[in-house]
Amino acid sequence: MSSSRKFVVMVAMAGLAGLGGYAWYAQRGPGVASAPTAAPAAPATMAVAVETAEVAVQAMPDEVSAVGTLRSNESVVLRPEVSGRISAIRFEEGQPVARGAVLIELDAAVERAELQQARANLDLARSNYRRTEELFGREFVSRTARDEAASRLAVARAAEQLAQARLERMRILAPFDGIVGIRNVSVGDYVKDGAELVNLEDISSLKVDFRLPEIHLQQLRTGQSLEVGTDTLPGERFAATVRAIDPLVDAQGRAVLVRAALANPDGRLRPGVFARVRLTLAERSEVVVVPEEALMPMPGGDTFVYRVVDGLAQRVAVRIGVRRDARVEIVEGLQAGDVVVTAGQLKLREGVPVRPVEAAGAPAGGAKASGPARAG
Repeated sequence: MSSSRKFVVMVAMAGLAGLGGYAWYAQRGPGVASAPTAAPAAPATMAVAVETAEVAVQAMPDEVSAVGTLRSNESVVLRPEVSGRISAIRFEEGQPVARGAVLIELDAAVERAELQQARANLDLARSNYRRTEELFGREFVSRTARDEAASRLAVARAAEQLAQARLERMRILAPFDGIVGIRNVSVGDYVKDGAELVNLEDISSLKVDFRLPEIHLQQLRTGQSLEVGTDTLPGERFAATVRAIDPLVDAQGRAVLVRAALANPDGRLRPGVFARVRLTLAERSEVVVVPEEALMPMPGGDTFVYRVVDGLAQRVAVRIGVRRDARVEIVEGLQAGDVVVTAGQLKLREGVPVRPVEAAGAPAGGAKASGPARAG
């Protein structure tokens, strides 16, 4: 190899060595390499958007619900007291009748004849008694004869009354004002005593019978008001009043039977209908309530809410009472004027900042709404 080429190779090797040394010094030497860039500071905690409502005070009576049955004010199934053949039916099915109206007549030819015979015997006994009384006054007959005549008169009078009663039993009368039902017989039918002929119902007012657990017994009073609803007239409520409380508590179901009365002047309600009853046990004018959406369940059956205090979420255990119309009574834990979270609770923890917002579809003017069930 020529000397010139060796010189070039040596210069190249020296240059490479110098570059490597400089690179090592640049990495190790203090004050030469730039310090690593610091991580950016964590941003402040963002406020959670929630819907809120103010704890309110309203009237909320103590109430209890039950199911019952509507019954006629008066109800009877008409039955004959004697056997006989039906000679006449004097009513229209489903139409009102007055008390004392003749509804059904049985063939009474024999009974009328017996009555005529009894009346004839009574007339004869009365005449004999008058004659005997006159003779006794003249001392033509003894006192015994007069007493026998008086006895025969009394027997004849009783026989006439008996025949009259037998005749009257051949007619079926309406015992009260009401509406007759569907008859089970026709003219010419032979019916035995006790056979069902037709029902009669007084529905100008109705009774509603229902049962309540025995724990409410001490709160029950006659005169208490209640509301009655039926499936036949959905959405309508009828006022009723407790009329009677059965003194006997059912030993099987541990319940007490209660009977209430309600007016039915237009006849829209009918006996036998299933009824839903809501009874007011006591009136309370100032009850602390919150929307149902504010409640959060805890393990073990307890309940809590998130209360907003100085813009922060505060978890508060509460004891609840009755529920009505999407409102829940708060017995313990909150007071009127507190602000509670009604939507967005699942995003919250104790002390988390919150930002109240209006519920979707809330009315103009910034009114606080309870919002949907719960935001996730």
